[in-house]
Amino acid sequence: MIGVLYASNRSERPFDRDDVSLLATLAAHAAIALDNARLLSETSVALDELNTASTLLREHTKGIERASDAHDRFTQLILRGGDVNDVAAAVSEVLAGALWVLDTENRTLATTAGSSDNLSIDVPGMTAAARTAGRAVRRDNWWAVCVTAGPEALGTLLLHSEHKLNEYDQRTFERAALVTALLLLLRRSVAETESRVKGELLDDLLDGPLRDIDNLRERARRVGADLDGPHTLVVARSASGDRSRLIAAASFLAGQLRGLSTERQGAVVLLVPLDDPGKAARKVCRELTGALSAPVTAGASAAIERPEQVPAARREARRCLEALEALGRDGEGASAAELGFLGVLLGDRRDITPFVRRTIGPVLDYDAERGTDLIGTLQAYFTNDRNLARTREALQIHVNTVTQRLERITKLLDDGWQQPDRSMEVQVALRLHLVSRRSAG
Repeated sequence: MIGVLYASNRSERPFDRDDVSLLATLAAHAAIALDNARLLSETSVALDELNTASTLLREHTKGIERASDAHDRFTQLILRGGDVNDVAAAVSEVLAGALWVLDTENRTLATTAGSSDNLSIDVPGMTAAARTAGRAVRRDNWWAVCVTAGPEALGTLLLHSEHKLNEYDQRTFERAALVTALLLLLRRSVAETESRVKGELLDDLLDGPLRDIDNLRERARRVGADLDGPHTLVVARSASGDRSRLIAAASFLAGQLRGLSTERQGAVVLLVPLDDPGKAARKVCRELTGALSAPVTAGASAAIERPEQVPAARREARRCLEALEALGRDGEGASAAELGFLGVLLGDRRDITPFVRRTIGPVLDYDAERGTDLIGTLQAYFTNDRNLARTREALQIHVNTVTQRLERITKLLDDGWQQPDRSMEVQVALRLHLVSRRSAG
């Protein structure tokens, strides 16, 4: 029974046999039409379901193919010694989106787009959600998954894609986090091994005596360092107390500069191939301060030319560091030469020429070029307690001449040369110059 065909007249009259037969025939046709319509509807639904299943199957197949392709690419990049940049490029291509590899402080380690500093998403919130969930999480068009090694969080993968990720894509994304964790652990292991080797080499240089220089040079060459040529030794320390991060940051910086680093007495020691001690100290100070997010103070020795000079350079750099801390200059970097006469007292080699030249060099050059004696005027001025009248008598010249010479000295040394600190340096430099000149004569 699929329905009822009902017929009636407006006025009473009997239905004869032909009417009943005709109605039955019409009912049979109606049954056929209704059944065909039902079958057509069922066929249409079946076709829709088949199309849907086919679409899902295609997507399923594509997802499996993408996952298989990603697996092969991850395996190949690990075997050929790839890094997180290769992982980022592979994931970005497979999942058709921009990827960021972030460290535990949400700083960008690698990316296929730009920096993570100005992203239109709450990066700390996304990374925290991914770490809590332990799987890929989504917010709008953004996906995040935590990079972990056991209980230790190593960073986060952040993906921006206009395409919705299916379950296979999500698994690929999560597998990429595992591969990234493996590569980060490998990089850490290599860095720790290299740091240990470099530290042992620098320890040997510091401890001395150096019996086999050629062997030390060969060991340095194997870790990418070169002991020949000018180097600066820098000793740095931080009051933050985070010793492990300071050592790691110093090792990383030394690797970038193709130098060596180790740890001694709560401070890090770096031997870097830079011939400007002041710039070397400030670079170490700036880089380590940025890595620790805490002030780091760095003292540098004078530039050295031979490995045998390393122990003495370390003592000089350490005294420079202690002088900076004693002067309240925490968070700064400087060389012994830049500390003025203190640097002369701190240095092992007592090389007074750089200090004298930097302090009163313009006056010496002026006298040498013009045959004047401003140095003599300067000496008489300080000998007579800066009294113009007594200075005039000592030099046997007019007081106006004394004034003019002092004005010339001010132009050469700048207006602050008579301030207490500068005045002391000028007097020390003047005395050292006179003593060295008498010794030479």
